[in-house]
Amino acid sequence: MLIDFASLPETTIPRMYGGEGEVHANMYASPAMKIMKGKLPPGATIGLHTHQTSSEIIYILSGTGKALSQGQTEPLIPGSCHYCPEGKDHSLINDSDGDLVFFAVVPEQG
Repeated sequence: MLIDFASLPETTIPRMYGGEGEVHANMYASPAMKIMKGKLPPGATIGLHTHQTSSEIIYILSGTGKALSQGQTEPLIPGSCHYCPEGKDHSLINDSDGDLVFFAVVPEQG
């Protein structure tokens, strides 16, 4: 199945999980999976949250930033892949002057 993110509507999510600013995302969802191409503008964050029934994989397409996971900071650059296992917490932070563009996959496991 081909997912054409350019044909999916863009959703703006203010203060996602209590973060700062807004996330712009094109999303595909099914009962078993959420797949998103997202963009964090400069200064925006996805707030710290725990994946209770799922894990999450975030692949950085462009821009720079950092992930906070289990109290550790991980630098993010294009080609970085951040993984948050089920039961763990994380956040995504754009502390740069440009957009942080990413691809995220959240398979439901519960």
